[in-house]
Amino acid sequence: MTWLFVFLAIAAGTLSPAQSGANAELNKQFGHILPAALLVYGSALVGLFLFQLVLRQPVPDHGRLLAVPWWAWLGGVISVAPTIAGLTLAQKMGSGVFTGAAVTAAVVASILFDHFALMGFKQHPASLPRLVGGALMIAGLWLVAKF
Repeated sequence: MTWLFVFLAIAAGTLSPAQSGANAELNKQFGHILPAALLVYGSALVGLFLFQLVLRQPVPDHGRLLAVPWWAWLGGVISVAPTIAGLTLAQKMGSGVFTGAAVTAAVVASILFDHFALMGFKQHPASLPRLVGGALMIAGLWLVAKF
């Protein structure tokens, strides 16, 4: 793992509360979840098309598309849940609690995904230090929510 990867992951995590705040504000201004979500995904699609113009990556051929595991097609659908959660809950809960709950849940779920090698991840056993880390995340979330 290089420091560049760590930096990019930290940058992505730093943008998470900004994304939740922007999405929640769209929902507040529109007064309805679905138009706000459609605008979120529509603007993301425009951004991806612009990104593609810069990178000019080839489209996978038919054989590669057929070789993709069935569960790998679910990523976009799964992303609707955190988007809707951000649209409806972020401003109500506050950025710290909302983001803390989302990140803590992601870490705990990730420990399970790694332990059972789910969805293409290499197996990393749920060792005592990893379990303690997950527990500390839960304790940290409690502190953020309580105080």
